[in-house]
Amino acid sequence: MQRREILKHLAALGGMAVVGPAVMAQGAPTPYAVLPNSQPKEVKGKVEVIEFFHYGCPHCRDFDPLLERWVKSLPPDVAFSRVPAIWGNPQLKALAQLYYAEEATGEIDRLHAKVFAALQDDRVPLHTESGVLEWVAKQGVDAKKFGDAYKSFGVGSRLQRADQLARAYQIQGVPTLAIDGKYLTSASLAGSHANALKVADELIARARKEAGRG
Repeated sequence: MQRREILKHLAALGGMAVVGPAVMAQGAPTPYAVLPNSQPKEVKGKVEVIEFFHYGCPHCRDFDPLLERWVKSLPPDVAFSRVPAIWGNPQLKALAQLYYAEEATGEIDRLHAKVFAALQDDRVPLHTESGVLEWVAKQGVDAKKFGDAYKSFGVGSRLQRADQLARAYQIQGVPTLAIDGKYLTSASLAGSHANALKVADELIARARKEAGRG
């Protein structure tokens, strides 16, 4: 999702605003970008795939079902994770805080897809703590346990790390896939969400060969 679209869309979701870096260049000669500086991987001995996303992005919501099916088909030597984009914005930070609280409480499978709909369709104020706790309680989640995780040191540390990663990877739009600390692809580069996943498969194979495992 490009910066201008993000601004318009989040403005419609209860007055939220976001400032992010410039959008990815269009018309790139290849369906992926090579990072000028490779990033260290957090999972050693595997090909690392990161999806950068945020819950207010309709393109991330459209991509998510395709991505979920793709992730289930990944071989054991590929490690997948999500990193919510923050770009120094308080509202996006709050949505990222919600995501990491889902992870910390083991509620990702139950809540992740529902968050997109709650925020984008129902306009639930999930960028506020009170809005989050009221909503998760309605989903059958222990609001006290979730609230403790939401405000925990561990989640706070994850938020800092997420912002650092997005800056290090020079993320300029979401959803974006980062492959093995070296490559980026997205629908804007590959032409569609489905094509982005095909390109990711090719980049995973390339990374495997570069590591001498192909």
